[in-house]
Amino acid sequence: MKAVIQRVLKCALSVDGKLISEIGKGLAVYLGVKVGDTEAQAAAMAKKISALRVFEDENGKMNLSVNDIGGQVLLISQFTLYGDCSHGNRPSFTEAERPERANYLYELVLSSLRESVPQVKCGVFGADMKIEQLNDGPVTVIYEI
Repeated sequence: MKAVIQRVLKCALSVDGKLISEIGKGLAVYLGVKVGDTEAQAAAMAKKISALRVFEDENGKMNLSVNDIGGQVLLISQFTLYGDCSHGNRPSFTEAERPERANYLYELVLSSLRESVPQVKCGVFGADMKIEQLNDGPVTVIYEI
């Protein structure tokens, strides 16, 4: 399981021209699920996202989590995080989990996040999503478990 976690000032997600989710200050999290990922990894991923200290404290140090600042999280499914471009120019997605299992684990991460972060929103699994975000910093962390 892999996440690209970006600190944002705002982020909005639309499907078919309809606004689905939007957040203010917080984290935009792109989540990819790999073949063989487990429920335990989903729980650990949610725990890491909620505890990740990427927001600045009063001294300008990245010491605060999304919870500490009262921020929001937008969780977005992103199977292309497991695109392998090492052979040729067209990515292979053989490492990405099948949609049914990937959606199940995505939903587990989502529900676990909602237990620890008061304001969590999501995209639409498998949809063609349009995302507008205003990165803050920029701060981007890639975490794989």
